[in-house]
Amino acid sequence: MGQVKFDGFGRAFGSVSVAAVAALVLAGCGSDDNVPTGAAPTGAADCGGKTNITAEGSTAQQNAVAMFNQVWGQLCPGKNMSYNPTGSGAGREQFIAGQVDFAGSDSPLSESQVPQAAQRCDGHPAWHLPLVFGPVALAYNLDGVDDLVLNADVLARIFQGQITNWNDPAIAALNEGVALPDAPITPIYRSDSSGTTDNFQKYLAAAAPESWTRGDGSEFQGGAGEGAQKSAGVVQAVQATPGAIGYVEVGFAQQAGVPYAKLDSGAGAVELTDESAGKAIDAARFAGDGQDLVLDLNSLYGTREPGAYPLVLATYEIVCSNGYDPDTATAVKSFLTAAADDGQSGLSAAGYVPLPERFKERLLGSIDAIGSNP
Repeated sequence: MGQVKFDGFGRAFGSVSVAAVAALVLAGCGSDDNVPTGAAPTGAADCGGKTNITAEGSTAQQNAVAMFNQVWGQLCPGKNMSYNPTGSGAGREQFIAGQVDFAGSDSPLSESQVPQAAQRCDGHPAWHLPLVFGPVALAYNLDGVDDLVLNADVLARIFQGQITNWNDPAIAALNEGVALPDAPITPIYRSDSSGTTDNFQKYLAAAAPESWTRGDGSEFQGGAGEGAQKSAGVVQAVQATPGAIGYVEVGFAQQAGVPYAKLDSGAGAVELTDESAGKAIDAARFAGDGQDLVLDLNSLYGTREPGAYPLVLATYEIVCSNGYDPDTATAVKSFLTAAADDGQSGLSAAGYVPLPERFKERLLGSIDAIGSNP
């Protein structure tokens, strides 16, 4: 399946390529016994309901979904979840249209989509269930520079086209002693509707509100650089373009062997690791008290805690709180339970940060509360 490489987290990575994992997701791997954790799952799951369920959306979570599907297939032999990684925006649209059982999205439903989703769910609200956190890397292609530090202010001005050269004084001030080349910067952004883009722009708005003036949303608003389709396309564009920088889920950057920058939020440069991302995640809070688990990310993205890497996105499964037929509801709950329990243990090896225990308890409560029409 390919050579094993060691990533920036000090872990073995790459025994299954991103392309291979994506193929597993699309083809379905419910009966595959090659669970990445190396240990058989032990959780109890209700294995009733439909044999096959479907979902579509976030490319950021596609590798995690492949692992979840393997775990579910071991707990419930013969079960399969087919996932189409078309991007968060497309996933939400397909869920609303009733074409898939749930959506994978790095951003919540928009204000206008909330009533549409309720209509799709037979008059019941849709819920957002965060299954995994994914750190976002600032991948770059800069010959001779192996250690690069950036901050939200500089990133905002790069992606708005205000900082255009790598030896700009603002970048040099963060990289004392580093020989930055006199070379143009090419920002690479997601050209498709993307929850990663939404979270990146929300981070810039929270961490550099005076510099980032373009707002947020699933479409890139910065107005500078070159677009690329999906996460894999961003990595490929960075690799192919000297002087490029792009935002992408860390697992894709690791698999491609592309370096990524440290972030300085005011308390010194912080490398992206499990520990530094986990420190930032601990600052995140839920926006409400009910079963709909949308996160309030302002405290996460605006944190100045020493040792915290704040550019982390939460990836949701958007489900009907009620309104499924009984067989679909049972299967959806079974898959999500397997993902929230045994499925979390293998995520670290693929560049994700598993759910904090305090999140997991509340998540399982929401999954258990999913209902169905008689």
